[in-house]
Amino acid sequence: MAVPFPDMASGDESEARLLAEAAPGDNAPALSVSQLSAAIKRTVEDGFSRVRVRGELSGAKRAASGHFYAALKDDNALIDMVMWKGQAGRLAFRPEDGIEVIATGKLTTYPGRSKYQLVVDSLEVAGEGALMLLFEKLKARLGGEGLFDRERKQPLPRLPRIIGVVTSPTGAVIRDILHRLADRFPTHVIVWPVLVQGEGAAAQVAKAVRGFDALAPGGPVPRPDLVIVARGGGSIEDLWAFNEEVVVRAIADCRIPTISAVGHETDVTLADYVADVRAPTPTAAAELAVPVRAELAAELAARGGRMIGAASRHAALARERLVALARHLPKREALYAPQRQRLDDAQGRIDRAQRHRLAVVAERLASRSGALRPSLLARRLDRDRARLEGLERLFASLDPRALLSRGYAMVRDAGGAIVTSAAKARAAGHLRLQFADGDVPAEVVDGDAPPPAQRPTRKAPPAPGRGQGELF
Repeated sequence: MAVPFPDMASGDESEARLLAEAAPGDNAPALSVSQLSAAIKRTVEDGFSRVRVRGELSGAKRAASGHFYAALKDDNALIDMVMWKGQAGRLAFRPEDGIEVIATGKLTTYPGRSKYQLVVDSLEVAGEGALMLLFEKLKARLGGEGLFDRERKQPLPRLPRIIGVVTSPTGAVIRDILHRLADRFPTHVIVWPVLVQGEGAAAQVAKAVRGFDALAPGGPVPRPDLVIVARGGGSIEDLWAFNEEVVVRAIADCRIPTISAVGHETDVTLADYVADVRAPTPTAAAELAVPVRAELAAELAARGGRMIGAASRHAALARERLVALARHLPKREALYAPQRQRLDDAQGRIDRAQRHRLAVVAERLASRSGALRPSLLARRLDRDRARLEGLERLFASLDPRALLSRGYAMVRDAGGAIVTSAAKARAAGHLRLQFADGDVPAEVVDGDAPPPAQRPTRKAPPAPGRGQGELF
C-alpha cells in the first residue's frame, strides 16, 4: 500500500520540513553512509570475530586470482563466504556444490554492496556422510574422463628386478612389504618416503609417483619395473589423501605398472580404481608383485622335464615312422640294377664308337700316306730352302747396319730417337751420329755462321836417324 506524501498546502509544519534542523537537546548528529557502514562493520566483526558455520556449498568457484568464493546455505538462509588464496591453496579437498561443510572464520561486511560475508580460514567436510558424497562426486567426474577404464590398465611384470614403494618410511607397512618380498623372492626395493595422511600428504604422494616415472633407464637411480603405493588402514578421513585428484592423476599418468595397497580389504580409495592392480593389503601387494622363488624353480623344473619328455617322444615317434617307411623302400640291389644296366649299355656304346672312330682314321691315314713319296718331299724341301735364302738376302739388304758400313750414318737425338729431318735436327740441338764402328757427338749450328777455324796442322817430328839437312 502506497503512503502519500503529506500535503504541503495544509501548513502542518510539525509533520514536514524543508530544511534539516537539529532538535532541541539532540546531540546525535547525522552520520554519513561511510560512517554508518564502518560502524556496522566494527559491530559485526567484534561480535562475530570467530564463528563456525555448517552449511551446504552453493555457487562454488575459484577466481583466476586463486581466491575461492561460494555461499553457505541451509533450508532457510544463505550467507556468502570467501576464502583467500593462501588458505584456499591448503584445502585438503576440492570443494564442490552440494557438499556439506563446516567453515571456520570471521563475519565481516562489504560496504561497497551493503553485504555481509564470512571470511573463511578453514573449510572441512561436515561428517563422513558428506565426505562420502564428495568421494562419489569426484569418482564420477574422474571416471567420466576415462581414468578408471579397464583398457588403460597395464599388466604387471612377471619378475620385476626393481620395485619402487611410495609409503611412510617409519610405519609397519614398509616392514611388512620388505619381509614378504624377502620370503617370496628377494628383490631390489627403492622406498620414496612420503606423508600418508594430513596436510601435504597428497602432494607428496603424487610427487613420488611422478618422480619414479621420471627416472631414466640406466641412470644413477635405477628406474623401477613396478611401483607400489601403500598405506595402512584407517578411517575415510585418514585415507583421504589417496582420494585427492592430484594423486589419482599422477597414478593415471604413470607409465610404470602400479599396485594400490591402501588400507584394509574393506577400504576403497580412488587410488584403487585408477591403479593397474588393487591389492587388499600392503602384504598382498608384495605377493602380487613377485612369485615364490621355490614355486618358480619347481615350475621351471617341471617345464624343463616336460620339454625333455616332449622332445624324447617326438624323436621316438620320428624313429618309428622312419623304420616304418624304411620297410616300404625297395632293396638296394633292386634300386641299383637298372642303373648298372644303363652303365653297361653306355660302356658298350662308347667302346663301339671308339673302335669305329679308329677304323675311320686308320683308313684315312692309309689313303693319304700313299701320296707321300720321297721325291715329292725332296722337291718341296728344296723349294722351301731357296725361299728361305732369298728372305735372308732381303733381310741383309734392309739391315741399317749394312748401310753404315758403306759410309752412311744414323742420326739420333739426346733421347736416342732417330732424327729423320733437318727441322727435327735443329730442334734437337745436340745429336749423336752412329757409324758402323761407333758413335760421335755432334752439335747443330746456324747455317749462316762461319765455319769454325781450322787448327794448324803440326808437322811430324823428324824420323830418328835423319840428318839436319833433311829437316829443311
